[in-house]
Amino acid sequence: MREAMFIKKNVDKWNEYQHSETTNPDETAERFITLVDDLSYSKTFYPQSKVTRWINAIAASIYLSIYKNKKEKYNRFFIFWRFELPLLFKKYHRILLFTFLVFLLFVAIAVFGSMYEPGFIRGILGDGYVNMTEENIKNGDPFGVYKSDNPFAMFIQIGLNNIFVAFMMAIGGILCGVGTLMSMWQNGLMLGCFQYMFFSKGLGIESVMVIWVHGTLEILSLVIASTAGFVIANSILFPGTFKRLISFKHGVKDALKIMIVLVPIFIIAAFFESYVTHLMSNTYDKNSNIGLPVWASGIILFLSLSFIVWYFVILPIRLHKKGYQIISGNFSKKPPTLNA
Repeated sequence: MREAMFIKKNVDKWNEYQHSETTNPDETAERFITLVDDLSYSKTFYPQSKVTRWINAIAASIYLSIYKNKKEKYNRFFIFWRFELPLLFKKYHRILLFTFLVFLLFVAIAVFGSMYEPGFIRGILGDGYVNMTEENIKNGDPFGVYKSDNPFAMFIQIGLNNIFVAFMMAIGGILCGVGTLMSMWQNGLMLGCFQYMFFSKGLGIESVMVIWVHGTLEILSLVIASTAGFVIANSILFPGTFKRLISFKHGVKDALKIMIVLVPIFIIAAFFESYVTHLMSNTYDKNSNIGLPVWASGIILFLSLSFIVWYFVILPIRLHKKGYQIISGNFSKKPPTLNA
């Protein structure tokens, strides 16, 4: 039989097996046996064909689904955080890079706009906020906005607000990414204008050492939340071999997994802002004393940035190179190659 005829005869069946899961054990066994037979035929007559690799992948996913309840060496919680989430990020590294570059572009636009248009900052941040900040700088209290009589209430409010904003950025992907892009535009402009205010007043280094103690985790997490939004948009616009609805469901599921890891990061960032940044702003003086040893602030900044880069970039690449993969939601060191 010619390969084209072989594919035409069985392609509907393979698509059904790949995209429509079954909970019936007997049907699962029947599918597996059928695929092994097809794989045996394909390996015999078309050993180098892509269809052979496709059939093997479908059979491997069913194989893993049969054994997914097998006792594992590590508990499920550990595997989810140590392997599944990083491998998921590896899948979307290009989207992550795209999101990061677009966000930097928006920040750069805000910086250049602030440099060449005096009213640009007020148009973005509002007269009230700019007037308050300029008054604080004039009084030698540039970071007074972070002062609060109740750090715990500040911690709760900031944490919930950041998580809400992040989820809205992710949900914006449902609008084919337009909602996510608009949120990035707004937050990028605000960040660029906010940071430029301090650099233009000669407080750039102090602002980095104070604000970015919490801002490193907070801002980068918002970028990752935007990535989740674009994951949803990508699943709608580019479904690939899947039906659009199925692709959308996969995209939403992956985006939710990405958001899960951001929740504890936002909580840590809120803690830094309400306690550490709060302490630094309360003890800041005109002699450039930021209220915390420079080395301590530097360590927090370094560890925050290192964690984000390691967990979302380096670890996924290392796991991928070692052969770790997720097939049909199941973790495996090396997906089995079935010898029919």
